[in-house]
Amino acid sequence: MTDCNICVQIIDTPIQWDQLTSKVAAPDAGAHGWFVGVTRRTTGSRVTETLAYEAHRPMATRELEKIAAAAIEKFSLFQVVIVHRLGEVPVGEASVVVGCSSGHRPETFEALSWIMNTLKREVPIWKREQYVDGSTEWVHPTPADGEQA
Repeated sequence: MTDCNICVQIIDTPIQWDQLTSKVAAPDAGAHGWFVGVTRRTTGSRVTETLAYEAHRPMATRELEKIAAAAIEKFSLFQVVIVHRLGEVPVGEASVVVGCSSGHRPETFEALSWIMNTLKREVPIWKREQYVDGSTEWVHPTPADGEQA
């Protein structure tokens, strides 16, 4: 997106989130916050080998930009960064990184949670979990995934 307060990317390679930290810098920011979503090894009693993400890129990008713009307005943020990886994401690697800055920490903390919940609910990015036993399952977010009604 061309808006200098928003950085949205959908990529096919590992996310280098440490290289994104400067993108939330703002002279009046008193808080920078980050959420890094990584592939975990276990889901319940099942052992995960990898996650694979697919998306309708143009639509997903537009929705991520809308979410970032809405978060800036709703939480008085200075900057928002959202990077989502597609393809296979092995255990321990990041699939999504969200960063933002604001004048004070409460807005940043609230914004990170809101952005992730909204992203999972509204953005056309689909996740398939592959387990070590060879089985696979498409995973869809539910309120039990931490989403608030």
